[in-house]
Amino acid sequence: MADPLAALETYAHLAAASIRSRAQYRLSFALDFVGTFVSALTDFVAILVLFSHLPVLGGWTLPEVSLLYGVAGISFALTDMLVGHLDGFGELIRTGTFDVLLVRPHGSLFQVVASELAIRRLGKLSQAAAVLVYAVANAPVVWSAPKVALLLLTLGTGTAIYAGIWVAGAAIAFWTTEIREVANAFTYGGSYLASYPINLFGVWLRRFLAFVVPAAFVAYYPCVVILGKPDPVAGLPWLGLLAPAVALATLAAGRLVWQLGVRHRSMASTSPWRPARWSATSAPTAPASPPRSRC
Repeated sequence: MADPLAALETYAHLAAASIRSRAQYRLSFALDFVGTFVSALTDFVAILVLFSHLPVLGGWTLPEVSLLYGVAGISFALTDMLVGHLDGFGELIRTGTFDVLLVRPHGSLFQVVASELAIRRLGKLSQAAAVLVYAVANAPVVWSAPKVALLLLTLGTGTAIYAGIWVAGAAIAFWTTEIREVANAFTYGGSYLASYPINLFGVWLRRFLAFVVPAAFVAYYPCVVILGKPDPVAGLPWLGLLAPAVALATLAAGRLVWQLGVRHRSMASTSPWRPARWSATSAPTAPASPPRSRC
């Protein structure tokens, strides 16, 4: 495997090439930007509709929920830009294209991730950033250097948590290629749930979001610390400070699932009991007919 600096340099070149490729089609890029912006805006409009009928939602005001939404939205948009194309990873397995990556110097996960940078998701990123600006200006927070640093750190840890979940979900394709709906339930579904206070949900779903798919650490627990709110879920308002550790653990878990999948793929490819693929050159041929005798 190449060293990390070489890998970063390679990724930078590939990302620049992807951006140049998309920039050649300005109208298409503009339409993608507007489309993703409007699509993301409809989610926030739903929150505005709720607050048009309710002064608070589970003890959270509109600016406070907007802070949750902005943090979760930016983290998800960044992850979608970086690794969202893993949704189509099952196709690489079905076509056998993935096997080619195993003989190249860089790791297979790096190659798949670096194959695309989805700048079309900038619309979603811009919409979430606009909501976050509103939240920062209106939330009942006395902003200090530590809280600003925690907010910026939360955006990074949230992106890492989503990335770990995304990689683990995509790696299921090593065992079954019909995984897109299952993976989307954890990625897109987790993003939706992370935009709301988790005390709105049932006990089992709260525990699932906190300890199984740690979407609660993307925005909820860090925002509890930033806002200085009590935590009605676990009664531990300092849990948000564990977000960096949770992010590292989620990334490690995603990489572990990927490595197990690669090992499974390699063992299946070299198994002596695996039937050979049919091809025109390997098809059985009819026995030659005996030569005709001349009368």
